[in-house]
Amino acid sequence: MATREIAGTTVEVNDEGYLTNPDQWNEEIAKVIAREEGIGELTEGHWKVVKFLRDDFKEKGVMPTIRRVKNAGGIPTKDLYELFPEGPLKKSSKVAGLQKPASCI
Repeated sequence: MATREIAGTTVEVNDEGYLTNPDQWNEEIAKVIAREEGIGELTEGHWKVVKFLRDDFKEKGVMPTIRRVKNAGGIPTKDLYELFPEGPLKKSSKVAGLQKPASCI
């Protein structure tokens, strides 16, 4: 397994840069990944998505779909695309320190 230093922390990552151990994640890592993904400064809206993804993954053990983010997370799909353009679930999952969603190629 490859490792990488992000925000002063060494984390395990896969070949696409997704953390392989969600327990190694922290908010500073999220901020660095967001900048690398072209998202910039994380707003309250970004953190709402990240928190939902992490909480839902911890509870269910699987990555939520965009539909679940909308319905269970209360985050409109339009907002998700505005917050995380060009692959909202793919980018938000990476920022949240979670695996790449199976629905993303």
